[in-house]
Amino acid sequence: MMNQLRKHQLEQHVTILGWLHIAGNLFFVLIGLFVYFFLSTIGVVTGDEQAVVILGVVATFVGGLLLVLGLPGIVAGIGLLAHKAWARYLAIVLAVLNLLNFPVGTVIGAYTLWVLMQEEAVPFFGAEPSSATSTLAHR
Repeated sequence: MMNQLRKHQLEQHVTILGWLHIAGNLFFVLIGLFVYFFLSTIGVVTGDEQAVVILGVVATFVGGLLLVLGLPGIVAGIGLLAHKAWARYLAIVLAVLNLLNFPVGTVIGAYTLWVLMQEEAVPFFGAEPSSATSTLAHR
């Protein structure tokens, strides 16, 4: 059985989660931008036309992928800080995906699930519990 958090404790954990999601995913976005500009610059500096094309494609793909992977987490973090109900759902989905990102993502994903699956989290985010949520929360 999970230890249940009081509302004040939950608020502290949600704030921590919001900033963890923003900071962690902002890191992905910044790395994506760095990779994009770094690889594009290397291609141009070499002066080789093939290198410019190949590195440009790789830079766009890798940079774009990291940007696409990072933006939902930043949005979820901002939503968690604002106590939005949709942010709770988005963060739970991202937490499940983060569990595969060993070791840091696993820790953040597990922490996110632990905090956001608390019984007190449903009313905290202003969402009415559905029968499925109530059933899961009472297990």
